[in-house]
Amino acid sequence: MEAPSKPPTDDKIPKVTGIGGVFFFSDNPQETKNWYSKNLGFNTDEWGSTFGSRNIDKPEEINYLQWSPFKRGSEYFQPSKKEFMINYRVQHIEELLKKLQENGVTILDEIQTFDYGKFVHIIDPEGNKIELWEPVDSELVK
Repeated sequence: MEAPSKPPTDDKIPKVTGIGGVFFFSDNPQETKNWYSKNLGFNTDEWGSTFGSRNIDKPEEINYLQWSPFKRGSEYFQPSKKEFMINYRVQHIEELLKKLQENGVTILDEIQTFDYGKFVHIIDPEGNKIELWEPVDSELVK
């Protein structure tokens, strides 16, 4: 059996390139982080745990995924009423935002820029808040 062929990559297309983070509510985030650290070996800090992996298209590049429990009731997920939020890694966030606007997607805020990347939040048709992140992975290595 042949391995499935990899779709061609086009670095100019504004799109999601992977998962950047998994965020969820917890009654006690510190106890949750401690449990995952003790039982599953997570290396946790005040934010949760960060996982690195190689970019399949650019093996010299390390990409990061953030795992974070949030205190139940945190306003960070609003206006979503869900127990979780997914952060997607994207490329060309400005162009992607234009495409989303054209498609009538609910955009919750303006793009915010930090040393480690650009962020914007949207809502999907199920009411899930989604965080879009155009990372600067080199800043996360420091």
